[in-house]
Amino acid sequence: MGRVQLALNVEDIDDAIAFYTRLFATEPAKVRPGYANFAVADPPLKLVLIESPGQGGTLNHLGVEVETTDEVTAAGARLAGEGLATATEEQVSCCYAVQDKVWVDDPNGAPWEIYTVLADTETPAPGLRTVEPGVSSMCCGSAATGGVCCG
Repeated sequence: MGRVQLALNVEDIDDAIAFYTRLFATEPAKVRPGYANFAVADPPLKLVLIESPGQGGTLNHLGVEVETTDEVTAAGARLAGEGLATATEEQVSCCYAVQDKVWVDDPNGAPWEIYTVLADTETPAPGLRTVEPGVSSMCCGSAATGGVCCG
């Protein structure tokens, strides 16, 4: 089986290695000055990190699709247990689908979602997500936050 390769510019290689080691529960396969790569087994992924100060965190978002809500819940618990700020969305409309998901941001602010698709919908989401990792979901929708939840 092949795997997707994803190359990311990062601000600080050490911060990025620490984050991705926790996110994917695996150590890097190769580390060089300003460079690291991971051969992630689950999900199959070749992740390449290139230290590029001033260019990190330029993606819209990244994600891992899983089969069930239980897998989303387990991922959220594991990430929180690793000390990462998480945000959970349940039955949210996103990308023309109803999804359960957990969000976590990398050290450069690139958002990652671990999600499962519950059903198709014709309604796209108005924004990337409804809650930010580490922020309460009790206050949402103000113009100041662009409709994203605030603390």
